[in-house]
Amino acid sequence: MRSRQRMFAAVMRLLLKCLRLGRRRRFKLVRQVEQLWHYGHLCLRSLLYNSFTNGDVVLDSLFEPVYWLVDHVTRWFGVVFVALVIGLTSSIVAIVYICLLPLILQTYTPAWICWHLAYGHWNLIMIVFHYYMAITTSPGHPPQAKNDLTGVSICRKCIAPKPARTHHCSICNRCVLKMDHHCPWLNNCVGHYNHRYFFSFCLFMTLGCIYCSISGWDMFRDAYAAIERMKLLEKERLQVAANQTYYQTPPPTFSFRQRAFHKSVVYLWVLCSSVALALGALTLWHAALITRGETSIERHINRKERQRLQKKGKVSIAHSMGAGQGRARCDTPLPVLQVFRNPYSYGSWDNWKVFLGVDVPRHWLTRVLLPSPHLPHGTGLSWDLPPCVTEQRAPLLAI
Repeated sequence: MRSRQRMFAAVMRLLLKCLRLGRRRRFKLVRQVEQLWHYGHLCLRSLLYNSFTNGDVVLDSLFEPVYWLVDHVTRWFGVVFVALVIGLTSSIVAIVYICLLPLILQTYTPAWICWHLAYGHWNLIMIVFHYYMAITTSPGHPPQAKNDLTGVSICRKCIAPKPARTHHCSICNRCVLKMDHHCPWLNNCVGHYNHRYFFSFCLFMTLGCIYCSISGWDMFRDAYAAIERMKLLEKERLQVAANQTYYQTPPPTFSFRQRAFHKSVVYLWVLCSSVALALGALTLWHAALITRGETSIERHINRKERQRLQKKGKVSIAHSMGAGQGRARCDTPLPVLQVFRNPYSYGSWDNWKVFLGVDVPRHWLTRVLLPSPHLPHGTGLSWDLPPCVTEQRAPLLAI
């Protein structure tokens, strides 16, 4: 009996020792995993940590493959996009001349005929001229030869001085003067020398599409109703043909010319309305940028700079918040804050005059309402005060 008790006690002591040993080993394994985790985290932070890193840098890094893909696809498909613009525009013009113009000449009054002929051909000439100039005119590039060119910075890819408002285009692989963006529909960059052509093309194309959509609304409704009637009669004709006898005749069908006419009118109205909405929004966006004297790239740069200076307390948050509002509440004088302003803005009206090249009043007719290949103000290398500007421009930080 005692021997059994001794044996049982020995087994229990051995089991307890095993449990203690397993617990120690388990705790030791957990501590090793924690040490490895902290060590790996420290190594990653030591290799990747940067005090200048923020959310924008991380987002740009994540989208770098997308940027690379867009650059290469845009470079190769630019010719396809240009051919698509020419093809779609030519199809609309062909439909207007073949289908709509004979109908206008037969049904409209002489006054309306003169209006449609005059406005339609003027708008078409402006579209063709500005699109041709936009795709064939070089946007402007800094000189590659060594000279006394004053550069604001050095381009990291060209390793050359980069004047003010100049940016590097990764698709063209060159620096562009006053670069706005690279347009795949032009297969060209929009810069200093062709920015006016690009905006004028967008404006007149939008006006032309709106003109076609409004003037062709009644024709579109009639053509759409005719197509629906065609489908109904075709369905009835098939039913009659399946059950007809010798003395029955199927209902009359529309001819190929009638079908083509109605479908062409529907195609014209849908395409013009879609382009008017999409291109109209783009035109309004660029009009707002021109009013502020900015390009698409400069808007992003100025916004980031304004936010940076606001965080440092060097500029005011809003233009309308002055010191007078603070003095109305208390007598304590407030610190005078400066207002961030675009250094290349001359005021809304003067910005448009500089952009369009309007120096005298007659230029609104000869340079804006008629095709004009005149050059923009300046060379794109330096930005002196244009002669059409009456007031001095405000500095970057103006009180």
